[in-house]
Amino acid sequence: MSESNSEEKDRSGIIGVSFREALGAWTKIALLSFGGPAGQIALMHRVLVEDKKWISEGRFLHALNYCMLLPGPEAQQLATYIGWLLHRTWGGLVAGTLFIVPGAVVILALSVLYAGFNDLSIVQAIFFGIKAAVLAVVVQAVLRIGSRALTNNLMIAIAVTAFVAIFFFAVPFPVIVIAAAVIGYIGGRVNPMIFSGGGGHGEAETTENDVIDAAEAAGKLNHTKPSLARAIRVTSLCLVLWLGPVTVLIAWMGMNNVFTQESLFFSKMAVVTFGGAYAVLAYVAQQAVSTYGWLAPGEMLDGLGMAETTPGPLIMVVQFVGFMGAYRNPGMLDPMLAGVLGAAITTWVTFVPCFLWIFLGGPYIESLRGNKSLSAALSAITAAIVGVVLNLAVWFGLHVAFEKVEEQNFGPLRLYVPVWNTVEIAAVILAVAAMVAMLRFKVGMIPTLAVSTVLGTAIFYTGF
Repeated sequence: MSESNSEEKDRSGIIGVSFREALGAWTKIALLSFGGPAGQIALMHRVLVEDKKWISEGRFLHALNYCMLLPGPEAQQLATYIGWLLHRTWGGLVAGTLFIVPGAVVILALSVLYAGFNDLSIVQAIFFGIKAAVLAVVVQAVLRIGSRALTNNLMIAIAVTAFVAIFFFAVPFPVIVIAAAVIGYIGGRVNPMIFSGGGGHGEAETTENDVIDAAEAAGKLNHTKPSLARAIRVTSLCLVLWLGPVTVLIAWMGMNNVFTQESLFFSKMAVVTFGGAYAVLAYVAQQAVSTYGWLAPGEMLDGLGMAETTPGPLIMVVQFVGFMGAYRNPGMLDPMLAGVLGAAITTWVTFVPCFLWIFLGGPYIESLRGNKSLSAALSAITAAIVGVVLNLAVWFGLHVAFEKVEEQNFGPLRLYVPVWNTVEIAAVILAVAAMVAMLRFKVGMIPTLAVSTVLGTAIFYTGF
């Protein structure tokens, strides 16, 4: 059977999920992907693992481990990875693109409003309640993933150590992952039983209830097999799509044009954003303000506020930076048109590499799933990631509960200190109510989000 015929059958449901059904699920995830990576990963886990049962817990965590190692937004890459597993390249493109589109559209609209009117109160009102509900989704995901991944005291110790390292000492995420991998690899050789259950990366995890695992057992996942010829094709095409426009801009407009500068700067950012957006946002802000003059001091926080309260990856804040940079340096173009073009160029060079990492590396990562030493290392990484996601959840929770949170450093120790007179009592009440509804009374995610949004908007405007 040819690859094109095989792919067509996959799209029509050969693995048990029709392309139309997947499209609906990815659209739902894209529209509800609030709360940064913690909220987005929690949402995908809820929809794809628990509700749809398209992917097993172990394979989900295996994919997440890989995506957490990559530069760029891990949640968007995870969506691309799972979409690729379900429906090959087209599935990955649709899942990854849909994950970006709602946030890109909203932030572009907000950037236009910001540049033209500098008033974002309606956005703050709408998302006041949403953030409280998303916090409940994040807490639920941490509890569920942790209950499955932290199967013994050593795994719990790895998770706690990872949380303390990243939250209190700002240890770079790659260092945490490498340390966990080494512990798992060595520990798996010394005592394999301890590391056999921390994420379920072995073959024993396959069950008929999980669509992708069942398809693999039936021999219907041939597209996940590594191929040198395919790797060369993927690399060549993605590099042309990524760097081709950059080369054209350099040749056409020179190195000093704002569009060229943005394409080069954010292409570089795309390959160094390890550990999530927060790892590089300070550098982006510094360069955008001091070096290029794209933003005024303090405006990066406004852009970050947009990204935190809208669907999509947090790194989408770079679209705001690209818009404002071109808006303020339009050349012969209308400023608004220049801003839109700057946002488009920035978004393109930021996210095209994400598809390259998944389509190139995915087959090789899948081929390693049965390796016992790697499984032990990934089990330890999964435990560490529970600590990292908890770090994100606590950070997000602080910013839901308090309008202002200060970062203070005491030598190597970093503390997030809330400004207590900025506590958001209404937000805390909404968040607690959402947690009780979802965790105690098993209320669905969408009803919880809907009620929280309505209540939050009313509270924001009434000043309760």
